[in-house]
Amino acid sequence: MEPTATTAPAVPITSNKSVHRAWSMYDWANSAYNLVITSTIFPAYYNAITTTKDGDRIVSDNVTFFGFTLKNSALFDYSIATAYLIIALISPILSSIADYKGNKKRFMQLFCYVGSLACCGLFFFKKETLEWGIVCSAFAALGYCGSLVFYNAYLPEIAKEEERDKVSAQGFAYGYVGSVLLQIICFVFVLAPGLFGITDSSLPARISFLLVGLWWMGFAQIPFSKLPKGIPLVKDVKHNVFVNGFHELKKVWKQLKEMPVLKTYLLAFFFYSMGVQTVMLAATLFGSKEVKQANGQPLGMQQLIATILLIQLVAIAGAYIMAKLSDKFGNLKVLLFVVFIWMAVCVGAYFTTTDIQFYIIAAIVGLVMGGIQSLSRSTYSKLMPATHDTASFFSFYDVTEKVAIVIGMISFGYIDQIMDMRKAIIALIVFFVAGAIILYLAILKSGKEKVNFATSNL
Repeated sequence: MEPTATTAPAVPITSNKSVHRAWSMYDWANSAYNLVITSTIFPAYYNAITTTKDGDRIVSDNVTFFGFTLKNSALFDYSIATAYLIIALISPILSSIADYKGNKKRFMQLFCYVGSLACCGLFFFKKETLEWGIVCSAFAALGYCGSLVFYNAYLPEIAKEEERDKVSAQGFAYGYVGSVLLQIICFVFVLAPGLFGITDSSLPARISFLLVGLWWMGFAQIPFSKLPKGIPLVKDVKHNVFVNGFHELKKVWKQLKEMPVLKTYLLAFFFYSMGVQTVMLAATLFGSKEVKQANGQPLGMQQLIATILLIQLVAIAGAYIMAKLSDKFGNLKVLLFVVFIWMAVCVGAYFTTTDIQFYIIAAIVGLVMGGIQSLSRSTYSKLMPATHDTASFFSFYDVTEKVAIVIGMISFGYIDQIMDMRKAIIALIVFFVAGAIILYLAILKSGKEKVNFATSNL
């Protein structure tokens, strides 16, 4: 049974290796944000300046944000959740405009510049400017995930169906390599500030934030110069721009009813994304607050950065390994296997107390992190019907993921606030279990329907 196609014409595919490389370079550009700001230096710096200690003993980890007092890690979770909620609300509007006007590149550029400039703004983030730092970090997250809506929407336009697993994995691999290179540069400032005559202990981290913004903005010019401009739809917009995007999502939802495998897959993606994205966003704060070195000291910035670098390097191999496995066993089956590994990660993290245990868990996370992100994106692009409305379809995918992140981060932050981070981590298993069950149902449906996706092996 073939998936039901839309009435819009199929998107013209401009498959070209140079375009594939240029598209992947956006991962190279923006993944520096994901590594330095989301995963390593910013969370460690944020935890250090918002925690009051007496020697090694934590006296207080509460902060005051615009008059509200709450735990520092919970504030971090809530600020990220707010950014993702905003993008989930506005991306349907912008995606609709992008589809009808054929200008998804302009919106990709807009969010890129918002995010990169916000990273540059973090250079001015100090203990006494907490509100500024949180607002800038939220705008950086907004720019990052907003640009990805339009970046992901390019995949079915620039790669044939049989190329998408490989091109998607290539994008993540470029991202891991690029982000690691910048991380090493930042690492030099953090570890050896004396080499540069730096005496302000906060300056190395703040220089790193500035470098992320410049790196992101600079390397993004490569895909911006190569990616196709897009072709406007020939039909007229039936609703004003403020509601048309939501009508587009409604139209996508109606089409999903005729495609049971895709519909079931998206529901599974929704649940396991709650767990995956939350673990990735909270990992560094967990390590800095819950894990001790052999000498009883908490993990420092150096150890945390080294851990995330390990994750990034392993993830490069993980993305390609999962792509190869999907060729042999099918995307859905490999995704199900990876979700089970994520469950084991949560259990392992709950019992993790030492740096060695943390490094082992980090290596496992790296192996499955790139794989589940890459395969999730390419699986969706394969299950999509042939359509010119790629931004609208990927907006639906993106809204699904962003709402999942909002729920995951708010749940994690709330449990952390009233209990602790270990209980918050173990609670994430519920999301993975739900995702695994629904993925299994998608596998059964794909078998019963005997879905034929050309060369795809789902």
